[in-house]
Amino acid sequence: MDNTSATNDKQQQIQQKQQEIINLKCSLSSEFSEIGDWKIAKTYEARMNGQADPYDFAALTKARQDVRDHINALEKELAEADKETNG
Repeated sequence: MDNTSATNDKQQQIQQKQQEIINLKCSLSSEFSEIGDWKIAKTYEARMNGQADPYDFAALTKARQDVRDHINALEKELAEADKETNG
């Protein structure tokens, strides 16, 4: 593989990671996501009204934290790739 191909491959991997981060962040905020902010808001609303949680809050927060952890890992990989590329 020549230097241009290696550079293109690295750039493609970086772009894929950037897109994955965008997708994961959207999953946290989307009203259509199973782990979206709306479920947190609905749970908060139910608690404020003295009602039972409408969702398994522990499972929801764990799933959301798993996504955040994955985002952080990808961002770390991108930072390391940037150091390699830009010195």
